[in-house]
Amino acid sequence: MQTPLPQYPVSDVLGAIDAALDAGTRAVLSAPPGAGKTTIVPLHLLTAPWRGDGKIILLEPRRLAARAAANRMASLLGEKTGETVGYRMRLDQKISARTRIEVVTEGVFARMILDDPELKGVAAVIFDEFHERSLDADFGLALALDVQAALRDDLRILVMSATLDIGRIAALMDGAPTIESTGRAFPVEVRYQDRDSTQPIEDTMARAIIDSHRAEDGSILAFLPGQREITRTAERLEGRFGPDTIIAPLYGNLSQAEQDQAIRPAPVGKRKIVLATSIAETSITIDGVRIVIDSGLQRLPVYEASTGITRLETRRASRASADQRAGRAGRTEPGIALRLWHQGQTAALEAFTPPEILSSDLSGFILDLASWGVADPGELKFLDVPPKPAVQEAKSLLMSLAALDEKGGITNDGRLIRNLALPPRLASMVLAASREGHGREAAELAVLLTEQGLGGNAIDLDERLSRFRSERGERAEASRRLARRLAENIPGARKETLPTSAGRLLMHAFPDRIALQRGARGRFVMANGRGGELAETERLAKADMLVIADITGRAGAQRILAAAETSRAEIDQELPGAIRREDQCFFDLASRQVRARRTTRLGAIIFEEAPLPRPTGAAAAKALMDGVRQVGLSALPFSKAGAQLRERIGFLHRGIGEPWPDVSDVALLASLEDWLLPFVDDARGLDSIGADAISQGLLSLVPHALRRDLDRLAPTHFESPAGNRHAIDFSGEEPSVSLRVQELFGLKMHPAIGGGKIPLVLELTSPAHRPIQTTRDLPGFWKGSWRDVRADMRGRYPKHPWPEDPAEAPPTARAKPRGT
Repeated sequence: MQTPLPQYPVSDVLGAIDAALDAGTRAVLSAPPGAGKTTIVPLHLLTAPWRGDGKIILLEPRRLAARAAANRMASLLGEKTGETVGYRMRLDQKISARTRIEVVTEGVFARMILDDPELKGVAAVIFDEFHERSLDADFGLALALDVQAALRDDLRILVMSATLDIGRIAALMDGAPTIESTGRAFPVEVRYQDRDSTQPIEDTMARAIIDSHRAEDGSILAFLPGQREITRTAERLEGRFGPDTIIAPLYGNLSQAEQDQAIRPAPVGKRKIVLATSIAETSITIDGVRIVIDSGLQRLPVYEASTGITRLETRRASRASADQRAGRAGRTEPGIALRLWHQGQTAALEAFTPPEILSSDLSGFILDLASWGVADPGELKFLDVPPKPAVQEAKSLLMSLAALDEKGGITNDGRLIRNLALPPRLASMVLAASREGHGREAAELAVLLTEQGLGGNAIDLDERLSRFRSERGERAEASRRLARRLAENIPGARKETLPTSAGRLLMHAFPDRIALQRGARGRFVMANGRGGELAETERLAKADMLVIADITGRAGAQRILAAAETSRAEIDQELPGAIRREDQCFFDLASRQVRARRTTRLGAIIFEEAPLPRPTGAAAAKALMDGVRQVGLSALPFSKAGAQLRERIGFLHRGIGEPWPDVSDVALLASLEDWLLPFVDDARGLDSIGADAISQGLLSLVPHALRRDLDRLAPTHFESPAGNRHAIDFSGEEPSVSLRVQELFGLKMHPAIGGGKIPLVLELTSPAHRPIQTTRDLPGFWKGSWRDVRADMRGRYPKHPWPEDPAEAPPTARAKPRGT
């Protein structure tokens, strides 16, 4: 390389990087923001002898960062982007035959390696900003390590980050050498301003910006959680500053020109206020920033496997994010970082932002694994193993889309879905539509849903789709070109037919989110059983049926963000057989009876229902068992003997264990079909379940060979020396019996059950049945506290015997005869 590189802090460790990658094929670099790692390291490695003529692939977490890094490196070489240094991302690329450093987004790299496992012509892969731990970055590194181990032992892998647990990543890479670089940062004074949590963050942020702009010099970088808060803050700042101050939003949905305006230095004599999401934390440099104001918030996607919905959740930023944000104030001169929270809250922040692999929709990831020939993620190297429930949910979805077979292997449709580079649901929609002559429309809709902001922000997707098709601008045109490529690359696609609606298309992607209006304008219930709401002023609020593509909020308060109108007739045409007529037996909670009805339904959506005659048979009996589970065992009419039987069996289960059965509430409710159902086959309601049936059912759980031992080990009664039988109480932790003390006279050993191993707790009472003593050692009681009891009781009950030595006295249940 002829052009000398500028000196940055990372320049001091370039020799260490060379040594690590000359001697081996893996290394880890930790360097703070401003060290120059993103641009200097890839350019330096162009001269490495091991590179030959191979490319260096640099991965960046975002399109903005990828484009900025490529442009910066090209400028350092005195070239245009697309010559030695180029970039490639979903909607844009600038590369040529001369390109030797290719900056790509993490998702693009995952597809590159899946399509070409040998990575022909690639000498090195550099993972930049790996600490952000996107799912694509984790997956890309796992694939690169697998390729290196099996196919390309000459491939170099370098992982770089500003804040990274280098010990964990080095261990994942089999003890790769670790290199640490210092940063070049000026002092940053960190200040705190506690905010009122009841006030919108945009109000607090606007006031902080106005105050800082008045009190300090230099440009301001403000971190907000999302586009909505940025827009509202910008509205509050409008007209508050003169022409020498530029307000520049910065978030992912802006055009390239708008993003470039936010990044480039302010013109001479002017100041800039950049309102940014976490997109500005790393990878990009915003020149001239001296003041950072941090809301302390970020918006993260959270996937709910039970609903298949990913919702955006506003959370506190991690300590690592807060530190990186503050560091942006000291890139060119001493700066100020104002944090809009109480200083004491900093210690409670999470150390790092949670990795996406632990809280994401894994359907695309699992499909890519299947394409790689891996059914279990544990076969590859991941810093964090994906949760098993999310993996299973993803597999179930992919099987329902016919993308995976029963063994988890990828199908022909699965390969077509993966090749479309869309989320599996949307890819399946495009595939199904292409076979009906609507591939182009479906592809446009899919791109619209994956590129926020296209076609505006209307909830009605038919409206947005219409606007998108006529929308001008580089991003819209690139998106339409992408849709055309997607549609044209599907084998067996039918020739385009007459236009169709967004609702018809969407139901192939989201059949579980077909929704029916339920009683009030704007309120809908989905086929998956969840509800969703629209403002009454929305056009779609009056629709009878919708297909919901995007929804946010928690169960019970979910707000519909994107949907299209549909109808029952369209569902019948597009998803024949999805709407089913079936006869149901169900338990009616109000009457506590089993009822029957004929329903026409789509999942949880009931279109029509009509009552049927009172049900009989196995289905009715099962419905009754479902009813028992709803109301609980306490609703069953246990007799006193039945309740004691359960307690006796439970006592033996706790004391001995198997094969004595578990008769706890949880166990009995789980096994109703085994013990209760056979004895109530004619019952149609809770009131027709007899106490005898319950007792017979409980006894049936005891193995036949043990039943004779039940009375021996856990008898129902204790017979006192006086000849009376007293029920044993097994409801407590220890079996107990309550009786008058006189009935035990003459007893020299403490009574026990369980084969003589478990002493009965004796609750001794007075002649009036009032408790006077509880003992587990009757002989000890006779010899000890009996004297005090006797003295007290003789005065109260003079007609009853109170011998000095009760162990030698005859037992009795009567008072002393008259005259004695």
